[in-house]
Amino acid sequence: MAARPEGADRADSPAARLAGLRAALGAGGLDGFVLPRAGENPGEATPACAERLAWLTGFDGSAGLAVVLADRAAVFADGRYTLQVRAQVDPALYEARHIGEEPPTAWIVERLGAGGRLGYDPWLHTVDEAERLRAAAEAAGGSLVPVEPNPVDALWTGRPPPPRAPAVPHGIEYAGRDSADKRAEIAEILAANGLDAAVLSAPESIAWLLNIRGGDVPRTPVALAYAILDRTGAVDLFIDDRKLDGAARAHLGNAVTVRPPDALGPAIDELARAGRATRIDPGATPDWIARRIEAAGGAPARGPDPSALPRARKNDVELAGARAAHLRDGAAFARFLHRFAEEAPKGTLDEIGAAERLRAFRAEQPLFRDLSFDTISAAGPHGAIVHYRVTPESNRPIRPGDLYLVDSGAQYLDGTTDITRTIAVGDPGAEARDRFTRVLKAHIAIATARFPEGTAGDRLDPLARAPLWRAGLDFDHGTGHGVGSYLGVHEGPQGISPRARGTALEPGMVVSNEPGFYKEGAWGIRLENLVAVTAARLMAGGDRDTMAFETLTLAPFDRSMVDPGLLEREELRWLNGYHARVRDRLSPLVPPETAAWLARATAEIG
Repeated sequence: MAARPEGADRADSPAARLAGLRAALGAGGLDGFVLPRAGENPGEATPACAERLAWLTGFDGSAGLAVVLADRAAVFADGRYTLQVRAQVDPALYEARHIGEEPPTAWIVERLGAGGRLGYDPWLHTVDEAERLRAAAEAAGGSLVPVEPNPVDALWTGRPPPPRAPAVPHGIEYAGRDSADKRAEIAEILAANGLDAAVLSAPESIAWLLNIRGGDVPRTPVALAYAILDRTGAVDLFIDDRKLDGAARAHLGNAVTVRPPDALGPAIDELARAGRATRIDPGATPDWIARRIEAAGGAPARGPDPSALPRARKNDVELAGARAAHLRDGAAFARFLHRFAEEAPKGTLDEIGAAERLRAFRAEQPLFRDLSFDTISAAGPHGAIVHYRVTPESNRPIRPGDLYLVDSGAQYLDGTTDITRTIAVGDPGAEARDRFTRVLKAHIAIATARFPEGTAGDRLDPLARAPLWRAGLDFDHGTGHGVGSYLGVHEGPQGISPRARGTALEPGMVVSNEPGFYKEGAWGIRLENLVAVTAARLMAGGDRDTMAFETLTLAPFDRSMVDPGLLEREELRWLNGYHARVRDRLSPLVPPETAAWLARATAEIG
């Protein structure tokens, strides 16, 4: 159980913030309020001014939600954040709930009460989310009430201003296709579906469509904006024009009309009143937009973001860039592993120092622009916190006998990387070695998978869990997420998880392969590579074309943690073959002493 935060009785404590919100709700005739982690633009990456959930509750994970009622409140998060919620949120103020095992909708049904008015900010919830909340409120005998402006914003003193980073062109040498070509493709999709326009809310979609990048959110190079794409291929871009210099405007061209953000509502009204069929993605569009269309007499045409699948299917230039980025990233990571192997046994490293050293090696690489997320640098028991974020207060020395988990990545102009390795410092014991090898078996099961066209990621997810299930074990997160091209490190619609239903894996898609196992209070194990889906082909002796994965990431696994007796012959062959490829590709790119270490680290296991 987490201790009550220091200063809990101060005027700006979590308790005071919660009390202030309840007072504001009471004054507005509301009995509760739902506050997600999301900002006005959907997606995992949010600007500092949108971190309302962290301000109110203290929980700063990348996904979660709070429900505040007059007499009780709860924070909901998935299995990645179970331990983090306990550590960051005062249990005297909020119940901690697993979002999968006890969804917020069920909690609301049981606790809102007849006649209860539950508030929500329609900018922060997608259409689908709002409908689920509305159904829950009505099932409780109450109602869901849109609230503008957000009551948290009035309470949040010192709230950061909206971001205004420059939006910059993303060159054709990295994008592989010009924006006009992409806009024409999406316009054809609209026309084929009898649509006149589409509202794009996802920053990654707008960045991909217009070949622009930005810096409005940490670690993800997007410019926050909205766009309306017409079936002619013309685009209205709703963005703070101070983000665009002359070069950016010239890059956008005459087919893209730049308009201020507050012009979005009137533009939606115009579409609706003209009876134009306008596509919105109910899983990625703020409910505010759907409500605006309906208020103007229109009916939103629901369907997937028409740019999502074309964006996910990397073209040949993007795939070549991904391979090149992973090669350079692998060289940087090998230098880090070599240095870690020398220094960690001496007890001179800590979590922050290790993360900073890894970043420094990456920053030396050509085309490096940033990390792709805050490095998870976790020693010993911190490794069991799936999305642990080291702070000066939590910083732990890396000691002999520890397992050290490092999950990290980088943004290069030609690609986005994400890699996790778990490294033993000395001997962490037989149990850890057994679990490591089972996670490696799970990783190899995905790396070597063959599957027919039309296979979605939820069908592959059990392949990774089977080696753990056989020992009565499992992990409480997905096996893999989609990855963008110098865009979001977590980016759909593709993935490998129970939730990845309906989106078939297609050639050119990039996903992670990251099974794990976590022992609370002791250590965590996760082994992650990025893989690209390859085109279907007929295997020798087969009678049906199948697709496969190309492993992009190049980095050795810790040989000292592998129990060869647990590996099947084909698994051992894959591991030795992968290590030979890592050695051959990286050795020419690293200093001689690192190449010598790499030869030992990738030596064949008998």
